[in-house]
Amino acid sequence: MARKKVSVIGAGNVGAHTALWVAQKEIADVVLVDIMEGMPAGKALDMMEAAPVEGFDANISGSNDFKDIEGSDIVVITAGLARKPGMSRSDLVGKNTAILKSVIDEVVKYAPNAILIIVTNPLDIMVHIAWKLSGFPAERVIGMAGALDSSRLKAFMGMELGVSIENISAMVIGGHADSMVPLKRYSTVGGIPLPQLLPDDKIDALMQRTKTAGGEIVALLKTGSAYFAPSAASAEMVEAILKDKKKVMPCAVYCDGKYGLDGVYVGLPVILGAAGVEKIIEIELDEGEQAAFDNSVAAIRKLVGELTI
Repeated sequence: MARKKVSVIGAGNVGAHTALWVAQKEIADVVLVDIMEGMPAGKALDMMEAAPVEGFDANISGSNDFKDIEGSDIVVITAGLARKPGMSRSDLVGKNTAILKSVIDEVVKYAPNAILIIVTNPLDIMVHIAWKLSGFPAERVIGMAGALDSSRLKAFMGMELGVSIENISAMVIGGHADSMVPLKRYSTVGGIPLPQLLPDDKIDALMQRTKTAGGEIVALLKTGSAYFAPSAASAEMVEAILKDKKKVMPCAVYCDGKYGLDGVYVGLPVILGAAGVEKIIEIELDEGEQAAFDNSVAAIRKLVGELTI
């Protein structure tokens, strides 16, 4: 049986590590594509030389030519400029829209049946643009955001409580920005809701840290942004789709009537499987959660309204 094929566009830190996680887990063969001459081929070769040490048999190749993505089951798009200190996510919109457009044109040409996972920031706008430009059905154009944000919340819960991360579940909805909505009522440890384990002030600190987690890493690194967790979260989505796991996780998805919303991409819990987004799960939100979510959606709509595509 032929292996599945995943193409990762953008061979920077996030793209290269996504390729490595996917290959290491033997989920699929990977093609790493970038416009920088030789760079994706060099990184791919380096990873293949690590394969005997780690014992994985998936193939990784690198290319400067988009025709090599032909026949991809999934295309992960990480290409774009990363945030620099002091830069807002919206500052990135203009620059990364142009990059995304050139990439989507090639994907439509060579991999018209692929499922798209968008990682480029500002995420909620970029996934909306990718959906518009590609003409793909919305269930095949998905944004990687909630998978990362909920992983960060889980990590912070584990650090605070000193428990195995395998026991932790967490849910973060809304936009992939400072207005994201971590849901403490839906965050549990061994099935026990977080409010039964920590006082409100500690929980509030965890939620706030989750919202600003990307910026915290940008400030520490000074010369770049996070890539280990974002790439791991991207690979988690790839695995859920290619193995048809029906995994429940938050992703940026197109709302067409769910949650009373229409015509907008926003982070919500979904079932991820072979068809991409197989179902958006509607959960009850209390008054405070709903207000925070509405605020997050309004921020996304404002940016979408400013688009000129």
